[in-house]
Amino acid sequence: MAYYWFKAFHLIGIVVWFAGLFYLVRLFVYHAEAEQEPEPASSILKKQYEIMEKRLYSIITTPGMILTVAMAIGLISTEPEIMKSTWLHIKLAFVLLLIGYHFFCNSIMKKLAAGECNLTGQQFRALNEAPTILLVLIVLLAVFKNSLPLDTTTWLVAGLVITMVATIQLYAKKRRKDKEKLAQIEQPELSQG
Repeated sequence: MAYYWFKAFHLIGIVVWFAGLFYLVRLFVYHAEAEQEPEPASSILKKQYEIMEKRLYSIITTPGMILTVAMAIGLISTEPEIMKSTWLHIKLAFVLLLIGYHFFCNSIMKKLAAGECNLTGQQFRALNEAPTILLVLIVLLAVFKNSLPLDTTTWLVAGLVITMVATIQLYAKKRRKDKEKLAQIEQPELSQG
């Protein structure tokens, strides 16, 4: 019965942790883009994002990570022979990368608060895709275990990365066009005023 409790709370922890990671880096996007706003809006927005980032990281994201890891240890304790599985070693390597990403986000949060981060909104959008790729790989390993079809998985992950890159580029292009349109609309209004 302990296995099922550990598994249930492991899954809850994963959902909470990933929700926090996805939203945290989205806040970084807004925080970086607040730099382009005129004062006092820029300072107000950056201060608000800083508060939101700290709370999200400390109240949701980090507890989600701790719950995920603690319940994973519990799961392994119920069937220690699983530690001999190759798929689990690979999965744990991806989880370690994810934990590194988690703490990397903390360092970015501190740099943003100190005004020392030079990453752009678009760069943060790209960074926000890293946990998606790790999530896909971790879930595939957990489901397929040693039967994971590597050829299909490789194509799936490559397709996912290409789609993400294309989407980010298309969104950046759309934002540039929207800014150009807005500038064209404002230009005649300024000359009339």
